[in-house]
Amino acid sequence: MLSIIQAAGWPIWTLIACSIVGLALILERGWSLRRDRVTPPGLVDEAIEVSRHAVPAPTIVQQLAEHSLLGGVLAAGLTTLHANPHATEAELRAALESAGKLAAARLQRYLGALATVASAAPLLGLLGTVIGMIEIFGSQAGPGGLLPGGGNPAQLAHGISVALYNTAFGLIIAVPALIFWRLYRARADALLLEMEVAAERFAHHLLRLRG
Repeated sequence: MLSIIQAAGWPIWTLIACSIVGLALILERGWSLRRDRVTPPGLVDEAIEVSRHAVPAPTIVQQLAEHSLLGGVLAAGLTTLHANPHATEAELRAALESAGKLAAARLQRYLGALATVASAAPLLGLLGTVIGMIEIFGSQAGPGGLLPGGGNPAQLAHGISVALYNTAFGLIIAVPALIFWRLYRARADALLLEMEVAAERFAHHLLRLRG
């Protein structure tokens, strides 16, 4: 591996840094977008059951808020009723909507950075390719310019290595980053839709509880 890095020249280090960032983002989003951390199954039913007859104690609401992203949205409605037992429907929905927007932002977090990695990696590979081509042309330059048979074979081989390795590394980094970006974006959209449906259901429960 070290020999490949040496053959690829200094431009490969920018791609290595890009790959580290991309891998970190992929792992972080994979952990954060798990269903049990966003919309755990049965959470709405549990929240409705706990608050069927009255608004639960603040400690229980706080536990709900810390449980998951959906729990934070549901807890926002209960917190509003704690502060104002006679809150209007508009106030309850506004509280749920505000919490939902914050949750949506957390779902989308770092996806833009992952898309940037997918876009930047091929460009960095192209930069390495251009640098390799410059070395190739430089290896063919004799004392008076481009002369047949006056090239430096070692420099020529190094220039080819720089060009090809950087192109390959750029694509190797970009393709997985692009795939995971599309995968995580679709997952975030699906989870957000589930949260919206759950929040609407809980809003109806809060209106009955308030009445």
